[in-house]
Order: sequence, then structure tokens, then C-alpha cells
Amino acid sequence: MAQHHRAAGERADAGTLKIDCDDCAVRGPGCQDCVVSVLLGVPETLRVDERRALEVLAEVGLAPRLRLVPIHREGSAGVA
Repeated sequence: MAQHHRAAGERADAGTLKIDCDDCAVRGPGCQDCVVSVLLGVPETLRVDERRALEVLAEVGLAPRLRLVPIHREGSAGVA
């Protein structure tokens, strides 16, 4: 049986980093510049009609064009 020794005061989950896009303080407008989105893909939270509406607004200059293209990966949970 493997034993894990922790230093005094070290939490059991030290060394583990969980990033949950649902809890992000700047979710939505901040996704386009998020390094997690670049590495793991943008969460699929926008419906097709919402994405199209944003594209139309960007085409006429009323909204910034999305800078990142979502990465579609097999088995992706949508949470970074």
C-alpha cells in the first residue's frame, strides 16, 4: 500500500488544481482571453442561434469578433 506523507499544514488536496468555468468570476466576456479556453477549448454554453447572433453583430461592427475558435474534443466535459 502506498503511503503519502504531507508536510505540517499542507492540505490533502495540495498539488491539485481544479478550474471550473461555471464558478469563474469573468465567465462570458472573459472567455475570449482565457488561457484555459486556449488550452482546453471554450465551454459549449452558447446555443447555435446565440452564436449566429454574435457573428451578425460582429459583422456590422457592434460587437468584437470572437478571437478563439472552440476546440471540439471527444469526451470533453466542457469544464476546464
